[in-house]
Amino acid sequence: MQSMTGYGRKQNQQDGREMTVEVKTVNHRFLDIAFRMPRSLGFLEDPIRKVLSAQIRRGHVDVTINYRNTRTDARTVSVDTALLSAYRNAFDSIHATVQTDTGLSVADYARLPDVLVVSEQEEDRDAVIALLEETLRFACDEACAMRTREGEALRDDMLAKLSNIETAANQIAERAPLVVRAYQEKLQGRLAELLDTPVDPQRLAQEVAIYADRCAIDEELVRLASHIEQMRAAFSGTDGVGRRLDFLIQELNREINTIGSKASDLAITSRVVDVKGLIEKLREQAQNIE
Repeated sequence: MQSMTGYGRKQNQQDGREMTVEVKTVNHRFLDIAFRMPRSLGFLEDPIRKVLSAQIRRGHVDVTINYRNTRTDARTVSVDTALLSAYRNAFDSIHATVQTDTGLSVADYARLPDVLVVSEQEEDRDAVIALLEETLRFACDEACAMRTREGEALRDDMLAKLSNIETAANQIAERAPLVVRAYQEKLQGRLAELLDTPVDPQRLAQEVAIYADRCAIDEELVRLASHIEQMRAAFSGTDGVGRRLDFLIQELNREINTIGSKASDLAITSRVVDVKGLIEKLREQAQNIE
């Protein structure tokens, strides 16, 4: 099980090309990739998506790429002969006007604005893609290793919270039958105080049966136990764990809310409040699970 928080970085060099790749991931409902790299490397977006989608299923991923080509054939220098001729004609005109020799050397002409034109050669895309894929996989492996470590810590903590929920649910199950019995004794006592005649046992049984049906939580407790077991099973899964946990936590919350609405007992209500707090913490943690 992986969390969606991770970071990886790799610097690589091949055949005069240097590339540094950083991968940072945080939680997100889907796989969302953002790129930070020179516009000239826009052709790398599809290869990046392929590498990342093979290892990361969910999360927002920031990919930062710094690239430098130090090969001798990476740039060419040419002379803008038309501009140079224009400069020369202008200097000849100045010389003819002021009768002064300009005395310009070749180096002086070369320093004139825009006479020398530096051009970036077109990149060998196949070579750059190969360098990217190797570098990105290293960075992604590092980020995923961090996501796995954090995922294991989250799993252990969430399993502990789930055990606490199960304990509270067992306490509620033990208390539930006593609630009906306490209601029967309380109702019988009050009727005895208000009525001069003996309490009709049949009528009392009928009232108690109605109350017991109204506050029955057996089905909710069974479903709650089932969801807890399904969550434990989900923790050992590898595909779509986060989404499954989101759903099961929602169902846990639904059942405990129903139990709380039916409960008219202080001890049960107290346990329900405890469980709702634990479920909320589970929900927050599940938001960061892939």
